[in-house]
Amino acid sequence: MTAPEFSLLLPVYAGDDPSFLRLAFESTVDKQTLRPTEAVIVQDGPVPEALAAELARIERESPVPVRIVRLPQNGGLTTALNAGLDACAYPVVARMDADDVSAPGRFAAQWELMSQGFDLVGTGMVEFETDPDKVSAARIPPTGQDRIREHARTHNPFNHPTMMYRVAALDAVGRYQPFGKMEDYWLGVRIIASGARVENITEPLVKYRVGAGAFARRGGWQEAKTEWALQREMLRIGFITRGEYLRNVVVKGVYRLMPASLKRVLFRRFVGSGLPGDKAAPSQ
Repeated sequence: MTAPEFSLLLPVYAGDDPSFLRLAFESTVDKQTLRPTEAVIVQDGPVPEALAAELARIERESPVPVRIVRLPQNGGLTTALNAGLDACAYPVVARMDADDVSAPGRFAAQWELMSQGFDLVGTGMVEFETDPDKVSAARIPPTGQDRIREHARTHNPFNHPTMMYRVAALDAVGRYQPFGKMEDYWLGVRIIASGARVENITEPLVKYRVGAGAFARRGGWQEAKTEWALQREMLRIGFITRGEYLRNVVVKGVYRLMPASLKRVLFRRFVGSGLPGDKAAPSQ
C-alpha cells in the first residue's frame, strides 16, 4: 500500500436527519486531513424529500466523487453495508454513520496503521447528545492483538462507526451477516478468529451521537435472545470455552434485561471506559 486510496462507506435511511448527515459528511470528507478517495452512500430504501435533497446536494458539491447506491426498500444495516461494499472501488473501506462526527485527523491516523499491514483498525469514541462540542462519556477500545482477542470474549472490542478495514478481510469471513443489532460484534469476532491483523487507536476520533432511548433499544427479551444466540455461535467456532459461554449467557443476559438507566451507568463505568487490562486513552 503506497498511495492512500480508500472508500468511505456511509449508510442512510428514512429516519436520518438531513442536518446530521451534512455534519457527518463534512467532518468525514471536507474537513479531513486525509480525505477518502471516494464516498459510497447507501440509501437504504425510500427517504423523505428533505433527506433526498441533502443527498443530491452532497453528490453535487462533494470535493470527492460520490456514488449513491439506492436500494428499492429498507433492508437493514447488514444489507445496506454489504451492498455498499459491492460498490466500493478501493480495497480499503472506512465506516461512518449518518449522525456522527469525525475528528479531522481520523483517517490519517488509521491509514498509518493500515499501511503497516493491519486488516482492521478502529478508534475510540466520545458520546454527545445534541451539541458535538459538548461531549460526555468516552468509549475506549482495547489495543494489541492479544488484548483485543481477550476483550472480544466478553464484549465487542471495536466501535463499529470508527472502523477502517480491508474488504478482503471481510470477504474471507463472509462479510456482514444478519445478527440483530450485533452484526458488527459478530463480524469482529470472525475477523479476529480468522487470524487477520487488528488494532485500535484509543484516541476518540469519532463523536458518537447518543439519541434518546439508545440504551433502552439495547435491552429487552429480544436483545437477550440475540445475545445468547451470539454466544452460541462464538462457542461453536471455538472462540470461547464452554465455561466462558455459561458465564456470558448469565451475565450478559441479566445486563440486557436491566432498566435502561442502570444499563447506561454500568456500560460507561465498566465497558465504555475500558475493561481491566485495557490501556487508557491519552489525555485530551
